[in-house]
Amino acid sequence: MRKISVLFVCMGNICRSPLAQGVFEQRLDAAGLSDWVAVDSAGTHAYHIGNPPDPRSSDTARQHGIDISHQRARQVAVSDFANFDYIVAMDHDNHQHLAAQSPTDYRHRLHLFLTFAPKVTQQEVPDPYYGGRSGFEQVYQLISAASDGLIDHLRQQLRGEQTTAT
Repeated sequence: MRKISVLFVCMGNICRSPLAQGVFEQRLDAAGLSDWVAVDSAGTHAYHIGNPPDPRSSDTARQHGIDISHQRARQVAVSDFANFDYIVAMDHDNHQHLAAQSPTDYRHRLHLFLTFAPKVTQQEVPDPYYGGRSGFEQVYQLISAASDGLIDHLRQQLRGEQTTAT
């Protein structure tokens, strides 16, 4: 069975998407799915290429037992549309940017992250960049809820692939 690949995307790849990558990797590990799912993050814009996550994202992650300090910002590449099974945008603007950039054959791979958190009433993970530290904790909570939902979704997909393979 092949690995499923997930790419988390925000605007600059220093706040939301690196935090999502870290949280999701932690949850995959706890669920015993790390060997079956590959995870990365990227930004729709080139503002911060090569930079580490925003210190407020790193601090928030650390407070929850997650180390994202090794991550470095990168921009979404055209090859990502073919290489990732799930391209998960944090908000509508980034989703629209991805849809405009994506080859038509791969648009079905684009998702809004909070669609995987049906109990959350918000549709978007807000950008905390211009706010205070409390905004990063709110982002963490939203990412956590959506990560759990996405893991449930992937677990069902993996079960389906196992059934098909036998």
